[in-house]
Amino acid sequence: MAASMEVVAEAPSVKNWENEPVLSVEHLTMRFGGLVAINDLSFDVGRGDITALIGPNGAGKTTVFNCVTGFYKPTEGRIVMRHGTSRKDALVGEVTQSGDQWRRGEDGAVYLLERMADSDISNLAKVARTFQNIRLFGGMTALENLLVAQHNPLMAASTFTVGGIVGLPSYRRAEQEAIEKAKYWLDRVNLTERADDPAADLPYGAQRRLEIARAMCTGPHLLCLDEPAAGLNPRESAELNALLQRIRGEEDTSVLLIEHDMGVVMEISDHIVVLDYGEKISDGDADYVRNDPAVIAAYLGVDDEEEVDIPEVREDVAAIKPSEPASKKSPKPAAKKAKASAAKSPAGKTGAKSAKAKPGTAKGDSRPPRMRKPSKPDDLKRISGVGPKLEGVLNGLGIYKYEQIAKWKKAERNWVDEHLNFKGRIERDDWISQAKALAKEAAKTEKASTRKSTRKGGRA
Repeated sequence: MAASMEVVAEAPSVKNWENEPVLSVEHLTMRFGGLVAINDLSFDVGRGDITALIGPNGAGKTTVFNCVTGFYKPTEGRIVMRHGTSRKDALVGEVTQSGDQWRRGEDGAVYLLERMADSDISNLAKVARTFQNIRLFGGMTALENLLVAQHNPLMAASTFTVGGIVGLPSYRRAEQEAIEKAKYWLDRVNLTERADDPAADLPYGAQRRLEIARAMCTGPHLLCLDEPAAGLNPRESAELNALLQRIRGEEDTSVLLIEHDMGVVMEISDHIVVLDYGEKISDGDADYVRNDPAVIAAYLGVDDEEEVDIPEVREDVAAIKPSEPASKKSPKPAAKKAKASAAKSPAGKTGAKSAKAKPGTAKGDSRPPRMRKPSKPDDLKRISGVGPKLEGVLNGLGIYKYEQIAKWKKAERNWVDEHLNFKGRIERDDWISQAKALAKEAAKTEKASTRKSTRKGGRA
């Protein structure tokens, strides 16, 4: 009986983001000119879940937050916030077709955040956030920072300042309620004794907690935290974990956080979404994500031999690996089966080369010709759009010199664009023209060096 109860308790948390999402990010794309910061990203935040958005620096995490909270208007995509229970798919469709920003149904409301102003996202859709860099009002006290967060109900109660000036009873009641809420959150973040101290005088960890308390004073349904554990020591990180668990469990608030502290992420997250170069590379619970090879490669980097464990890299390695001489031992049974299968295929009957043939050797193969690693390979990173990782991939394909790239034809360029496209990077400039210029420069340098060494030899 106990075992069956345990299974029932665990099941909803595993797929809560699929069954009852509070936030849905659908096909989100964000471009800044030629820079694709987010590329066709989709994920859900489960109601009552702590969802972590992780990835290397520059993966696009904060850009996602800025789109969700209205600081950026996405180039493409839909961002749906739901109040109440269930997915409300029919209501979401109605709002989308109508062109409205939001609509209330029988059991809640639906908000399309990409259509709303940032102030309405906070006030109506009830989405609050913190920032990577603390943005408190340093000259105000801790208590006053929490009162400022409640300006919307206070302004309404004051009939927009007139009631506050004359001291209407409705305003005095609203003001007292705001003070009580501020006191409540000061107590929750252990800052009651520092209530009258300027926020700028608080220790760094206390300022982090105060910023979370200020966000909670807006009564959010979704709390977005941008690296809340940044700069915290282990004790403060443990306190943050406990605070987020209480917010999720006691305040009926879902949490979406960006974090690099994997101790925090793995301990408290129900759901983890991993980004790399603006694309989702993994999505699941902590156990699934921590064992995903793509996540390990994105975070830690891998050696050449380790890269073979990633299917995409394994295929590239297989494509460029030279065939073994006939004198070597016969192929293994698995290789024989592969050959037999290839012989039975239509390509095998017509004598066409396999798609995995060595680049540049098969008739009609559009892959660039490869070469052995020269004693002095060119620095391909001088080509705009080529970084260390992409240079390594090009080297793995036998491309080391500017002159190789300078000789690419249209078919070879198309093959490179298709197979070496690191999405999310700046859209690739004309590599060929750059390579031609760099090749000429390298040739001039080499000639000058040769003449110099010749003159030295003559004088000797």
